[in-house]
Amino acid sequence: MRIALDGMGGDSAPAIVVQGAVQALRQSGGAFEIALVGRRDELDRALHQIADLPSGLSVHHASQVVGMADRPSAALRQLRDASIRVCFDLLAQGEVDAVVSAGNSGATMATAVVVLGRLPEVDRPALASVLPGPSGPTVLVDVGANVDCTPLMLLQFGYMGSVYAQRVLGVASPKVGLLSIGEESGKGNSLVKRAYEDFATSPLNFVGNVEGRDMFSGAAQVVVCDGFVGNVCLKLSEALGEMAIGVFVELLSSSALARTASLLLKSELKKLTAQFDYANYGGAPLLGVNGVAFVCHGASSPKAIASALGRAADAVRGELTRHLAEGLGQYRGSLLGEGGRG
Repeated sequence: MRIALDGMGGDSAPAIVVQGAVQALRQSGGAFEIALVGRRDELDRALHQIADLPSGLSVHHASQVVGMADRPSAALRQLRDASIRVCFDLLAQGEVDAVVSAGNSGATMATAVVVLGRLPEVDRPALASVLPGPSGPTVLVDVGANVDCTPLMLLQFGYMGSVYAQRVLGVASPKVGLLSIGEESGKGNSLVKRAYEDFATSPLNFVGNVEGRDMFSGAAQVVVCDGFVGNVCLKLSEALGEMAIGVFVELLSSSALARTASLLLKSELKKLTAQFDYANYGGAPLLGVNGVAFVCHGASSPKAIASALGRAADAVRGELTRHLAEGLGQYRGSLLGEGGRG
């Protein structure tokens, strides 16, 4: 297996991206190789800062870079040799099995659609993020790819999130919930109310509306919403988690008794912080394109980059694209509008 990693994508690229690639290879035990894509001179300088480079790492030159503020349409037209474009070209040509990027998310998604194409039953691809919880992970979809949605698009997100939960996260029969402001079927805006009717008559394991507080309770393993709401939920959750861990760590160092307790509970505390560290969950898969692609935060740490590479490898091994295509194909009628509402 070979994964193309956008070496120029991210707020601190290429140094942080290179460190993440090295960390992923050391953890993988040779399960995959990485093609670092970007300006060769800059990538080589970053690689020279690392001692004992693992095997399985190569550099593929790309002369241009899409900036974080660049418009996706302009990047597609004017930057044909940008690192993210070259990554997806390699995937389309069969030279790699997946793409991971922490660069301009809009340009990454637009390039993926143009180069790879969409799966037949998908109107718009969606980003899915994995949220931690005491009873297991929850897939939140969409988290930013589509700020304006139709009920039919939400239904498609539900199918794609369900397949991802099954094939990558190992959830046998994921419960699917529609994010709203109340559990009752009549609650929510017009989009949610109309989508509820489609979900209720679908073959999905639909459990009805769920509220924001249910995202971490295990009430549903897949929570569906439009990208505007999902992005706000995701970033609020990440910030709250970071704040809670910071306050907790500060509390444990506030007195001699607290420091003694932290030493006694060291292993348990390590598990707790790991469970709520978003870096352990890597990037968000772009579901609905004809290939495996993961989009990471621009501020991703090396640990987050490494996690995204591991998730991408899991998606390839689990044949995520094939399962999405087959799963959506079974419900072609409803997903193309015969049973849904555009």
